[in-house]
Amino acid sequence: MPTVKVLRRNSIRKRIRKVVKGTTGTPRLSVFRSNKDIYAQLIDDSTGQTIVAASSRKINDKINKTEKAVKVGVEIASKAKAAGIEKVVFDRGGYLYHGRVKSLAEGARTGGLNF
Repeated sequence: MPTVKVLRRNSIRKRIRKVVKGTTGTPRLSVFRSNKDIYAQLIDDSTGQTIVAASSRKINDKINKTEKAVKVGVEIASKAKAAGIEKVVFDRGGYLYHGRVKSLAEGARTGGLNF
């Protein structure tokens, strides 16, 4: 049985997804945060395809999770640039825009994505 925290996040996530839609021109930057890692992917909702993805699982540096999130943001931005994408819509996935989620977004903006 899911905890109250998970149920709350899922209801916020559904509320966000009613508004945020990714298209071919401006895909959705989706964020998933686990206890150890953080994942980001660009999704075209019109076709249901993941365009590019990045995660902190391949980062072996001895840095904290917030700094890893910045690196993931920069990595997803560079992969998006290589795919010809410059503008995205941000989907925080029901998480608060704080901490690792905010660091990932700022890293993506530093890498050149606009949202």
